[in-house]
Amino acid sequence: MGGCSMTQLKRIILEMGTGNDLYGEDYTKAAKRAVQDAIHHSSITLFKSLDIDPMTMQIELNLASQKPDAIDLDAVAAELPYGQVTPKAVFGGLNVHDDVTGRTSVIVNAGIIVRLPL
Repeated sequence: MGGCSMTQLKRIILEMGTGNDLYGEDYTKAAKRAVQDAIHHSSITLFKSLDIDPMTMQIELNLASQKPDAIDLDAVAAELPYGQVTPKAVFGGLNVHDDVTGRTSVIVNAGIIVRLPL
């Protein structure tokens, strides 16, 4: 992770979000929405307050969906504007099938862990 050992990195942020694609069964779209949901809950002022370059953040991006292999991890990681992102997808999330329409709504959960070398 960016040349720092894990003992040098301090976890400073944990954000969680949920995203969905109601009609297209697009796991990447749902994952992007989960990331946006997570980061829009925060106003992190410590970077300017402490004169820390936000690009030094080490970000662990965890995504949970019913089809983890269907998520374009690079596209979702690009939703995070700063830092060095390490994305991974695991089984989880939720699919909700509608027997009447034949459609499946896809729900993806995101957990974003931010570490800084402090």
